[in-house]
Amino acid sequence: MEKETLSFKVDEDLSNIRLDQFLAKAYPEFSRSYYQKLIKSGFVQIDNKKIKKPSTKVNKGMEVVLEIPPPPQLDIKPENIPLNIYYEDEDLAVVYKPPGMVVHPSPGHSSGTLVNALLYHFKNLSKYGGKERAGIVHRLDKDTAGLLVVAKSEFAHKELQKQFQERTVDKKYKALVSGVVKKDHDFIDLPIGRSIYNRQKMGTESTSLRDALTEYWVEKRWENHNITLVDIKLHTGRTHQIRVHFSSIGHPLLNDKIYGFKKNSLKTDIAKQLVENLPFHALVAYKIAFEHPRTKKNIEISLEKLPDPIPFILEKLG
Repeated sequence: MEKETLSFKVDEDLSNIRLDQFLAKAYPEFSRSYYQKLIKSGFVQIDNKKIKKPSTKVNKGMEVVLEIPPPPQLDIKPENIPLNIYYEDEDLAVVYKPPGMVVHPSPGHSSGTLVNALLYHFKNLSKYGGKERAGIVHRLDKDTAGLLVVAKSEFAHKELQKQFQERTVDKKYKALVSGVVKKDHDFIDLPIGRSIYNRQKMGTESTSLRDALTEYWVEKRWENHNITLVDIKLHTGRTHQIRVHFSSIGHPLLNDKIYGFKKNSLKTDIAKQLVENLPFHALVAYKIAFEHPRTKKNIEISLEKLPDPIPFILEKLG
């Protein structure tokens, strides 16, 4: 695998912070400590000048170029990480991924991932996608909480993968978004690809667009706070789809600064304070339904409650 080169333009929201902090916020695929190693090893430039101090401040308008070297062969070990299992049989399981947890190991995330936990809790996992992705049929972003289907047999892995490709898996999400969404029910039908402006982001302006369809229902509006709770159904499964789609219609997810959330969009101090204490963007995959690959029975799993502190935030918003 060849090295990957990414280019970032520093905007106002991420200005005047350390270089390692900027990279961790602009491209949160890797940890801050991993970015510190890359900087010290000469893999980062600012305005065509190699920088080796992680503490170097970035300012608006600067161009940061990051080289990500090919990943080394990872030694993936089982880890006794608590895991909520909602369903399990010989072929598959449905588990809960908490916000802040990376799904599978990668450079900068060699431990503490969902795969490390799966290897500990399950004797058998499908290796169809390789050991680094043992059992992983689909993904959630690091800061998205919710339900994931895990394949224990290769048969289940292939059949479940086919269901995702054919869009027969029912995936439901809840999100808190900035602004008052006007329509009670609507579709967002905008193709998504790698952004032509920022390689670290997905967007609706790209040279390699793929169709993307999101359906939503407004569950509650707080006009005084300028916040809306929406229920979402994915009809396609593009990277960052919900985040990109709601940002594209002017309603970025609360705390999703990568896709345009600004705290000053909220109208009350209560709302601003609540969001400051939210450690992830406000998106939860709360329900998943699919056909069992072997028995052909419908499996439908829902979370018992939304992850903290979202219930507390909903209560305080009134």
